[in-house]
Parts: sequence; structure tokens; C-alpha cells
Amino acid sequence: MAQHKIYLVGAGIEGWEGFSSTALAVIDKTEVMIGHQRHLDIFPAYGGSKMVLGPLSELLEFLRETEKRVVILASGDPNFFGISRFLLRNLPKERIAIFANVTSMQYAFSRIKEPWDDAIFVSAHGRGLHAAVDKIVASEKACVLTDKVNTPAAIAREMIERGAEGYEAWLCEDLGLDSEKFTRTDVRGLLELKASDLNILILIKTYEPNLVQYPLIGIADDEFQTVKKLITKQEVRAVTLAKLQIQDDLVMWDIGAGSGSVSIEASNLMPNGRIFALERNPACVGYIQENLKKFCARNVKLIEAYAPEGLDELPDPDRVFIGGAGGQLEDIIDAVDRRLKPEGLIVLNAVTLDTLAKSVEYLEDHGYDVAASCVNISRTRKLTEFKLFEAQNPVYIITAHKGSTH
Repeated sequence: MAQHKIYLVGAGIEGWEGFSSTALAVIDKTEVMIGHQRHLDIFPAYGGSKMVLGPLSELLEFLRETEKRVVILASGDPNFFGISRFLLRNLPKERIAIFANVTSMQYAFSRIKEPWDDAIFVSAHGRGLHAAVDKIVASEKACVLTDKVNTPAAIAREMIERGAEGYEAWLCEDLGLDSEKFTRTDVRGLLELKASDLNILILIKTYEPNLVQYPLIGIADDEFQTVKKLITKQEVRAVTLAKLQIQDDLVMWDIGAGSGSVSIEASNLMPNGRIFALERNPACVGYIQENLKKFCARNVKLIEAYAPEGLDELPDPDRVFIGGAGGQLEDIIDAVDRRLKPEGLIVLNAVTLDTLAKSVEYLEDHGYDVAASCVNISRTRKLTEFKLFEAQNPVYIITAHKGSTH
């Protein structure tokens, strides 16, 4: 059976005028036009038959069987969050000819007069809110395709919950229609807006962390707001992060977060990851909130709870740092062991020999491969016109590896 090419043509924002002469010539030669009703309506005088786009499985069956010349109308560039991915996976590539057009995202950026070459593009359409916001909070500029469930307001609520409010927001509605509208606001302002179903959300970060003053790793202790001594010191923090073997897209729990210093530097090292800082001490909670804002740790979520409480609702972790156990060490290890992913790591800092011994023994009893390091740090301090070293208390860093079959 001889089969003609399938023409996949992107519809422009401005209706008929948005198509190139080449695309119009191709459309004129086809016998069947398929697309959403708003696209079909662009061609009221089309000479062939029209089909409203339905389930993709039915479309695929039709395309495999038909001997007619078919054009499928899509929005903008069909290769950009469009139908071409599905068709190219399921039909021979040589059967498909693609005519790209300007995407609605490009059009939206042009209307708000904002460059888009440094933006990331995220589709929340049918893909889930959390994954979309993970990408948004790791970026400086994001353009988001929403849907009826993952609305701009829903995205804003999730961003606020994560402490990621420092964005200018543009709600771009009904692009190319008479009801086209552009609203400039902020993240909280999105909560008050009822968006059209046809919308694009553009988010532009409005503040920048000073990366000269605040490095990715090695932030000075006195830059953090903290209850006296409840901070993992700079040198110990560096070793702790090394032992955690950070990768970019992991889930990490920071139990007994204190000042949040470990979470904040882990956030810098894994901008596409998700970090949950558990702390209930009222004095620490306030300081953590201040530190998260100061260092723009957008992918760190503060959980006000004493572990092991508060862990049940969190996603399973790849890495767990235990900086403080509050006398619940064994219960915390039990809870973490049930949830830690295969090949996951637990890193625990101890300052007493009792905690060291108990940790190693309990983790080994749970089947972990355990190693411990003793970090002895001395810092210089002035004594009249001379300097001398002043020793800090040693810190024991316990690393426990969970095997794939554990």
C-alpha cells in the first residue's frame, strides 16, 4: 500500500497570516486536515475533510491505514513540547515532514520584551507539579506551560511553600486572540489571579546571590544566623558534603538542620535536587528561614518537626545527613533505613565517643557498610603580636552505605 507523507505544520499565533507560503502550498495539496478545533477554524474554505484531534492511539491507527494526503496542525513548533515526539516514535521518520512555526513561548517573550535565550522551558501539562517546580526553582528564568490542574496559582503555592518567592511573574493569556492579556505581578500575586485555560507563565528571578561573597561551598560560619554553636563548622561542613557524594538531581534529608548550613551548601551543589531540612527548635527555625532567604536556597524546604516525626510525607531519600538526633538516634536510623533508596548514603556527625560507638554499632547491625573519620580542626588566633593555633573539638563523621540488595 502506497502511503503519502504526513505533513506536520505548526500554526502561528496570528492565524492564517502566521503560515509561510510554503506551508500554505503544502496544506492546499492535502486531502485530510487534523487538529484542534481552533486550528481547523483557521481554514474555513479547506477543500478536503477535517478531523478534530482526538486520542493519540486513534490518530496513530488512522495514519497507519490511510492512503490519503494528511496535514496535522499543531501549535507553534511541533517539535517543542508537541505532537512530533509521539509521531516520530511510532511512524517511520521518512513519512513525516515538519514545518515549524513561532512557538507561543517565543511570542510571549517578544510581547513582554524579554530575551528568552537564557530561559528554561517547562511543561506542567500532564507531567505533575513537583517535577515542574523542581526545574523552576533551580533556574533564573523559566517559561511554563500550565494546565487546568497545575495552574499558575498552584505553581505559585508550591513555590511559596519552598521559599522561592523572589521572582517577577508574567501571566500571558489567550495569545493571538482578541482577549489576549499580559499581567505583570509577583509570585504571591499569582494567587489572586484567575487565569484563562490558555496561558503561559513566565518567571524571572529578581535577586541574585552574591557568588563572590557567598561561594558555592565554604561559606564562612559567621555569615549564617545561628543559635550559639548549633552549626556545622566550615571545615567539617566541607568534609561532610564530600562524604555525602552529592549529585545534581538527588533527594536529601537534613535531620537536625540547626542553622541549615549543610542544606544550603548542598543546595548550591545540586540545584536540580530536592532537600528537606528538618528542625523543630523554635530558635533554630527562625534562623533557618533567614538563612534560606539570604542564600537563595530555593530547593530547600524547611520541615518543622522532630525526627522521626515529619518523615512520612517526604519522598524517599538518596542521601541523609544527621546533624542532630535529639536523643532519638536509634528511632531515626530505623525510620531512615526503611526509606533510604538502594545505594543510598547516610552521613552522621558526632561529637561524643558515645554517639560514635552507638552509631557505628547500630548502622552495622542494620547491614550497612560503615566507615568513620575523625576531623580535628585548629584555627589560628592572635595572642598579642603572635599567632597560635586553637584546637576545635574533634568531630566524628560516620558514613554508612546501603547496598543494592539491602
